[in-house]
Amino acid sequence: MADIVRFRLEDRRAIDTLYRRVFGHDAANASQLRWNWQYLQNPNNPPGGPQIWLAREGPTIIGQYATMPVRLTLTGQDIAGSWGMDVMVAPERQRQGIGEVLFRTWDQHVGASLGLGLSASSHRLFKKLKWPEVGPVPCLVKPLTRRAIRRANWPMSLNRLVSAITYPYVRFISRNKPLHAQVEPVRHFDDRFTKLWERVGPSFGLAVRRDAAYLNWKYVEPPHVRYSIVALKRDETIGGYAVYRHLQEPRGRVTLLVDYLVDPADAVGLETLLRWVDREARAADSDKVRLFSMHAGFRKLLRRSGYFPVKSTLEFTIRVNAVPVPSGFYDHTDDWHFTLGDSDQDR
Repeated sequence: MADIVRFRLEDRRAIDTLYRRVFGHDAANASQLRWNWQYLQNPNNPPGGPQIWLAREGPTIIGQYATMPVRLTLTGQDIAGSWGMDVMVAPERQRQGIGEVLFRTWDQHVGASLGLGLSASSHRLFKKLKWPEVGPVPCLVKPLTRRAIRRANWPMSLNRLVSAITYPYVRFISRNKPLHAQVEPVRHFDDRFTKLWERVGPSFGLAVRRDAAYLNWKYVEPPHVRYSIVALKRDETIGGYAVYRHLQEPRGRVTLLVDYLVDPADAVGLETLLRWVDREARAADSDKVRLFSMHAGFRKLLRRSGYFPVKSTLEFTIRVNAVPVPSGFYDHTDDWHFTLGDSDQDR
């Protein structure tokens, strides 16, 4: 059986070779672009370095489980967590239990194990190990143009009919509305954003700690994707932020609201940020705005702002190991705050 060991810097070349064998050259090149940022520069790395576990047979690496450390706030308590991300096993050694051993090793060494956007094989493994099933992070969409309702698998005649029928509704909910507070673009998260988290973080039952160091690493420094960031300001106090980007999809142009934070009780603040993103989306000729949001209070405000739920593919699972959790903890998630920006789903 293979030995399970922690990553060392001298293992990097062997990992790149294995990645290329498992996923192909294009995926390997994309991974190399973000690798140092994703694993070496993470401000939440423990003293031992990146949380990457390897399956080794002699000098050969035959498997990897790479994770992304984060700090979690659990009802006001700070614990160390880790997102499971890049798992791979050499083609000739697959279906031999190596991936499961890597997975169990990761789970045993972190305060909370988290998974987002699970593949079919990962989902099966979580079920096999009888992990709690939290379910998908809800997805919501706000249409901005008549093109937003179209489906690629519908005939053009049906798309045109549906667009004509829904156009008055789309035009009504997408109309321009005034901002109720100051919003300004920012290129760096300073200490005021850490203070924002310290004020609002305890409001959530569970969430990734969003301090300035984490936010800069996650949204300012990535080499593979560029985000727009705006801050909600009241005098010199930061009341919230939003992170978004525009992209072209097969069905049209979309603005992704990747991450956001306000006090859950600050309805005016969230509505102001949403209206800013609406304006930016229209200026970018987007057909719709899409986001993922787990917090029930936020989703209520989002629906009031013209968003409606659609089927979500962002499966979410978690197991807390560091502290005991109450009965029913995994069934009551309305006060959890998770978005698309958590983990590494937005690539």
